[in-house]
Amino acid sequence: MPPVYALALSLLVTAPLLAPGYLLLRDAVSTPRSYLSDAALGLSEAAPRALPQDFAVAMASQVLDGGIVVKALLVAGLWLAGWGAARLAATVLPDAGVPGRCVAVTVAIWNPYVAERLLQGHWSLLVGYGALPWVAATVLRLRDGSGGWWPLPFWIALAGLTPTGALLATAVALVGVCAPGAGRRRWQVVAATLAALLVTAAPWLVAAAVSKSLAATVSGSMASGVAVFAARAEPGLGTLGSLAGLGGIWNAEAVPDSRTGLFAVVATLALLAVVAVGATVAVRRPAAVPLLVLAVAAVVFPALMATGPGLAAVEAIVRVLPGLGVLRDGQKWVALAVPGYAVAAAGVVVALRGRVPVAAVGAVSCALLVAVLPDLAYGVGNRMVAVRYPAGWSAAADIVNADPRPVAVLPPDSMRQFDWAGSAPVLDPLPRWVRADVLSTGDLNVAGTTVPGEGGRARAVQELVMDGASARQLADAGVGWVVVEADGSALDLPVAYRDDDLAVYRVGGDATSSPHRTLLIAVHVAWLALLAGSGLAGCVTLWRTSGAKIAVPLRRRLRRGPDQT
Repeated sequence: MPPVYALALSLLVTAPLLAPGYLLLRDAVSTPRSYLSDAALGLSEAAPRALPQDFAVAMASQVLDGGIVVKALLVAGLWLAGWGAARLAATVLPDAGVPGRCVAVTVAIWNPYVAERLLQGHWSLLVGYGALPWVAATVLRLRDGSGGWWPLPFWIALAGLTPTGALLATAVALVGVCAPGAGRRRWQVVAATLAALLVTAAPWLVAAAVSKSLAATVSGSMASGVAVFAARAEPGLGTLGSLAGLGGIWNAEAVPDSRTGLFAVVATLALLAVVAVGATVAVRRPAAVPLLVLAVAAVVFPALMATGPGLAAVEAIVRVLPGLGVLRDGQKWVALAVPGYAVAAAGVVVALRGRVPVAAVGAVSCALLVAVLPDLAYGVGNRMVAVRYPAGWSAAADIVNADPRPVAVLPPDSMRQFDWAGSAPVLDPLPRWVRADVLSTGDLNVAGTTVPGEGGRARAVQELVMDGASARQLADAGVGWVVVEADGSALDLPVAYRDDDLAVYRVGGDATSSPHRTLLIAVHVAWLALLAGSGLAGCVTLWRTSGAKIAVPLRRRLRRGPDQT
């Protein structure tokens, strides 16, 4: 029942994406095909934020359309979040039964965090989010001796589609280790967790080391965006209240309409009421205590990071250790509260048992949580839909792919505004659609403030293009193609393709590939082997367990003989 309910909620949220087309919304970019360019392997000027995600999609899109791959992973991430929350509730509060597990499913899927991250386009982060309750349940089962090892590396590797996901999963695992138990020792679970993290993090750690992309950020490009990406207070709640309600994303435009007014207060109170009532039961279960403590910390610390002293501290840390630029978006760490919230919410049926039928408590709680965030349904109020690329994009990609040389792109910003893709801006799709490396500055304009990226070379090349440099000058700078998107500007360069949406200019320059490609492919393959290997081990274990459950009663029946049955 809970897995089916979780799937139903997930499909209700993502319904518009089930239509043909591609997810193209802010940071979410899907294309028919992706390739293992240097950028997809993290061998570019930009910090390796999308590893091993880009590698995984590039490999999968050789078999399936890339749009299907991304949409399937997004739906799977939400489904796993709900199903995992039910599994976690069953591990910690078995007496909550199916009604309590369904409440946990609702909290994990139907909340502002999911809505805001969908609108921001963070589909791969939501895959990692979906793995968190499974990580918590796995560690608790290891501690009490009822579970095996294989799920731990699998869920950490799956969460590790992005660096943030890997860190979130590791944090949940290390906190879960604090739970009491007579099973696996704490040091063993910690060692296994860190080993899985090392393999999972290797793609972006190695990419950052060999490309020196993090060294380029020491000048302050990472630190300059700390204030811009801090958690944001919602109407009537303040920053702490917004985060406690699992909201407060930095981008005010990536917020469901129901959270833009004082109704956000009602919604937050409803969520916290369910969690608080259930927490009175959950806090008495030793296995739940570490997760509840983590939930409180996951709300309080991002709130502190959004204060003046907190912003100064984060900025100082990022200037000294640029690799910790992942801390800038403080609200995304609120995901760490969800396992604790799910367990506490499941406890509401236990807390009210004896006074109200448990089925009624479960049904009312689920209905209440859905009712206070009505516009999460159907693609967050139909703001997340499948779109189709104009034919010219495919034609332009084919031209570049036939002769994959470095590409310079205009306009200079990383975000684009396409009439055919809706009203929200979107990251440039071109870098994920061509074999060639696309020179991108990584500059981001947020509410009139430009947060500079790490693409120094791309910035210099774009300035050459905008200053009217000749084809010879651009070729000498290592540019093979110039693509102009969206703004319709015409350049005095040889035209290879042009339509109303974009223009492709042939320049002819070239640049050598990174000498570290083989190394980066190897560490990505190691991550994939960890994911696939642990997943296969799990399938074998489940098959043997299921076979044993069937075989034992059968043997007993055969021993009794047909006349004794």
